[in-house]
Amino acid sequence: MRFVTYDNGSGDDRVGLLDGDTVYGLAPGVDLLGLLGDDGERLQQAGESARRDPHEVIAVGEIRLLPPLPRPPSIRDFIAYEQHVEGTAKLVGKSDVNPVWYEQPLFYFSNPHSVVGAGDEVPVPPGCAEFDFELEAAAVVGRSGTNLTPDQAERHIAGYLVMNDWSARDLQFREMQFGLGPAKGKDSAITLGPALVTPDELAPFRAGTAFDLGMRVLLNGVPFGEDRMTNMAWSFGELISYASRGTWVRPGDIIGSGTIGNGCLAEKWGREGRGWPPLKPGDEVTMTIDEVGTISNTVAATTSDPHPLTHRIPA
Repeated sequence: MRFVTYDNGSGDDRVGLLDGDTVYGLAPGVDLLGLLGDDGERLQQAGESARRDPHEVIAVGEIRLLPPLPRPPSIRDFIAYEQHVEGTAKLVGKSDVNPVWYEQPLFYFSNPHSVVGAGDEVPVPPGCAEFDFELEAAAVVGRSGTNLTPDQAERHIAGYLVMNDWSARDLQFREMQFGLGPAKGKDSAITLGPALVTPDELAPFRAGTAFDLGMRVLLNGVPFGEDRMTNMAWSFGELISYASRGTWVRPGDIIGSGTIGNGCLAEKWGREGRGWPPLKPGDEVTMTIDEVGTISNTVAATTSDPHPLTHRIPA
């Protein structure tokens, strides 16, 4: 099944079942996060209810798609594609991938308050002159768990999304010189959508520990980069298992795969130089994962200039 959260003009977030170009709405007040927490039974029952007795039936072109989970509890973004790691390493003058990457999954916490919908405008962050995109897949945790094995963690996945991890590269590279981050460089926007696609929808495409699905990004309608989900070096089961080590993952937690090979400007800059310019207002970034869906966002002008800070003086 495919579940969306949407705005039909009523002013309230609604949840519905997406079937082709039609949305079968659930009753007002239903929240997708509230349908998680078990082994998928509540989602299944909600989808069957929407088909049998929808609160409304509306064309997807008549609504605004919101992030399926507008308020995720947390976002962990991993780095699971070797080609991306290798390409961005070149950008900072390194010829090899750090060996730690081969030994364990690596992630950072991103901002759950920054999520935007599949068709929303995305402003350039204040003070940013090198705005970038990153095509990723994301898994949504469906029920709580701690110290999970990879096999157990795989069974905790409620569904999958397309994810664009927007990046302010100049802010990111500056702050990471101190050995922390990324932080403000990844703080402004994350597109999630268009729908939460339950694992059974992708089961026919299972290939080992991943799915044999194409992933593509277009910049202003021009093909920019593509990869396949099967090129993930670490499976989502392994990523969630690692995330749960010594702590808990909770329903609605977002687990990002990290950027695919050829999935962002920074990787092109590392391999080919600065021939591709940073994003500017008016640019359109369109991302597709086969069987999962398409998101398309237009870059907008920054909403404000950064407020100046007074530099500290060494003691």
